[in-house]
Amino acid sequence: MNDNRVLPLEGVHNFRDYGGYPLAGGGRLKRGVLWRSGQHVDATEADLAALDRLALAHVIDFRGASERSHAPCRRPEGFAAEVHFYDGETANLAPHLEAANGVLDEEGAHRAMERIYRNLPGREPVLWVMRRYFAVLAGSEGASLVHCLAGKDRTGMSVALLHHALGVHWDDAIEDFLLTNTAGNIDARIAAGSHAIRSKYGQISDETIRVLMGVDARYLEAMREAVEAAHGSLDAFLEDVLGVTPETREALRLRLLEA
Repeated sequence: MNDNRVLPLEGVHNFRDYGGYPLAGGGRLKRGVLWRSGQHVDATEADLAALDRLALAHVIDFRGASERSHAPCRRPEGFAAEVHFYDGETANLAPHLEAANGVLDEEGAHRAMERIYRNLPGREPVLWVMRRYFAVLAGSEGASLVHCLAGKDRTGMSVALLHHALGVHWDDAIEDFLLTNTAGNIDARIAAGSHAIRSKYGQISDETIRVLMGVDARYLEAMREAVEAAHGSLDAFLEDVLGVTPETREALRLRLLEA
C-alpha cells in the first residue's frame, strides 16, 4: 500500500496520503481525504495543478508566524480551502532546526530529536493547533491537508495521535511516520534542510543532517512515553488536553471511515 501513498510533486516534499489503514474492531480509513506534507513555498505550476485536483476543504498549518512569513505557501488559482493556523509562534524554530543546535554527530542528533519529541506535547501553541486539527476533521466534510515546515515532526506527532484516536494499530502509525524517510525526492528534501541548518549553525556533517531531516521510531516512542508519564495514557491526553471526547472520536469515525 505504501508505494502508492506518495503524491510525487516537484517542489513540495513529503506529500502523501495517510488514510487507508485498517482499524481495531473493523473498518478502514478512507483514501484521498487525509493528506500530509511539508511547506509549499517552492511549489511549481505542475504542483499547484496537482494540488488543485485534490479539492482540499481544509489546510491545517502547524508553522508559526515567522515560518509562514519566511516561506509563504503557494496556492492554486481559485484556492478555496479554509486555512487554520496559530496567530503567533508554534516553536522558536522548526523542531529539526532546534535539534541541530550544538549537535556534533549522528547519535547526538538522535538524542536531540528524542528530546524535542518529549517536549512537543507540552508546547501550548502546538497543542492549540492540534485541538483545531481534531475539531476540523471531526466537524467538516471533504479532504484536508496537515503540514508544517518539513512535514515530519509537528505533523508526524499529530497524525500519529489521530491514528491512535481512530483505532489504527500503533505499528501502522509508526510505519506511516517512517515513510518520511522514503517518500518522494529524499535528496532534494535533505538538501533544502541542509541549507537552513548550515546557514544557522555552520558546518554539520551530511550524515548528521540526514538524521535531523529524517525520523526514527524512537522519536514517537519518546513522545508516547512523555505523554504517558504526564497523563497516564495517550487516551487521557487526547481527551483531557486535546478535547478528543468519545463523541469526537465517533464523529471522526463517521467522516473518515470507508462506507
